[in-house]
Amino acid sequence: METRAHHVLIGFFTVLVVGAALLFALWLGKADADKQFQTYDIVFQEAVSGLSKGSTVEFNGIKIGDVSSLRLDPQDPRRVIARVRVDSAAPVRTDTQARLVPAGITGMSIIRLSSGENMASPPLAAASGDEVPVIIATPSPLTKLLADGEDVVLNVNELLIQARELFSADNVDSIGRTLRNLEQATGTIAAEREEISLALRELARASGQANAALVEATKLVGAANRLVDVHGAQTLKSAQQSMAAFERAMLTVDALVSDNRGALDSGVRGVAELGPALAELRDTLASLRAITRQLENRPTDYLLGLEPVKEFTP
Repeated sequence: METRAHHVLIGFFTVLVVGAALLFALWLGKADADKQFQTYDIVFQEAVSGLSKGSTVEFNGIKIGDVSSLRLDPQDPRRVIARVRVDSAAPVRTDTQARLVPAGITGMSIIRLSSGENMASPPLAAASGDEVPVIIATPSPLTKLLADGEDVVLNVNELLIQARELFSADNVDSIGRTLRNLEQATGTIAAEREEISLALRELARASGQANAALVEATKLVGAANRLVDVHGAQTLKSAQQSMAAFERAMLTVDALVSDNRGALDSGVRGVAELGPALAELRDTLASLRAITRQLENRPTDYLLGLEPVKEFTP
């Protein structure tokens, strides 16, 4: 009996020691966990599909914690608040950004934290009235795309319907006829390629001849312009001098007539001799005026001896 009682006491004492050790380990682990982790609230203004309690929290691809709880914002049900517990050594600052990203193809999601550009930003602290520091998450483009997936699918369906209408039997037949006509046209062009090449060579030859004629015409016009500039100016100057001399002669004749008015009136012979002279002077004046008008209007034709083109009047 005494041996059995000693064994019971030893076993009971052993159980007490092991239980005390376990309790001490749990307390030490809890204290160490509370000391090494920091709690944050991440606010999402979108659906958090695939996110659940225990989901991973990463910082630049490295796991630093997990999601402790998820709840809706009592003030705004459209917002979701995820409380996370992360390593206290993680550099969570005021410019740290949070985003919901999918974890592969499993349908699960994780929270990814990323640092801002300002490395001198202070550590994130809780604002007045908040229990823990708050991070406003950046909307995820993929989440928005999945949320709008119904509209995308509808647009794709409409596009497929339009494509099916485009490639209907009638349109396919029309496209086939068009291709056959195009093939016939290309075959005709290929058969007539020698004639087309000949026509192109003739066109090139005609263009060369036209260019040569244009060069000759340019030279002729230049020569005519030089002729007009040199000889025309001299002729006009001579005509002007002749007109001036004729005007002086007419003035002399007028003075002579005025001075001999009495003798002319008394003698018929003087009148008969003076009349032909005046008529000849008038003809000369008319000829000089005609020459002057031709030089002013058509100096090239006059100098080259060309006749004016007469207009046909029906």
